[in-house]
Amino acid sequence: MRARWVLAGVALLMAAVLAGLGVWQVERRAWKLALIDRVEARLAAPAQPAPPRARWATITDDDAYARVIAAGTWRAAPPVFTQAVTDFGAGYWVLSPLDTAGGTILVNRGFVPSGDRKAITAPSGPARVTGLLRVTEPDGGFLRDNDPADDRWYSRDTAAIARARRLGPVAPYFVDAEAVPGVQWPRGGLTVVRFRNNHFVYALTWFGLAAMMTYFAWRIARGRGEASV
Repeated sequence: MRARWVLAGVALLMAAVLAGLGVWQVERRAWKLALIDRVEARLAAPAQPAPPRARWATITDDDAYARVIAAGTWRAAPPVFTQAVTDFGAGYWVLSPLDTAGGTILVNRGFVPSGDRKAITAPSGPARVTGLLRVTEPDGGFLRDNDPADDRWYSRDTAAIARARRLGPVAPYFVDAEAVPGVQWPRGGLTVVRFRNNHFVYALTWFGLAAMMTYFAWRIARGRGEASV
């Protein structure tokens, strides 16, 4: 008798834990929907000046995907190529430093296929770039670490790139440039803005399991479910 009640209590405890996971997924879903709404509002809003150096310390993920304008002069520096895969296949993002009145910003000029990389040169002269603000990507990517010493980049880590290329202080974000008419490579405007939102399904799964464990607890308490546990 006592063992039966212990088993029923354990089953109820598991049900409570599973229900808690379901509640957590409901909360995550609400957060994700709010995030999607914020990002969609930023994408639809007019472009604003890129955050100057005075604001760099306050840049967070909440600033990502805002439409910005960066005006300045291209730094005479070789492009940085970071590995990428797009609808055009395997290749690289092409990053170049833009010196603005508010500080130096790395601009992702767009994608270039692997076979066309050698044709990409450093831009020069004044420029006015419109695009999406993207927060720096430290710690590498594609399950591989950046290798600055060998100039191999798997993520757009602005601080690491600045140190390796001796660019001085740069913004803790980069700008994904929009496509430039008539320019094939590098091709801008390829930013993918997509957020997975499976939290509703996950919540139903956890709540369903919680209901099953509650039923098992009831069966055990009535002396009918020992063999089911």
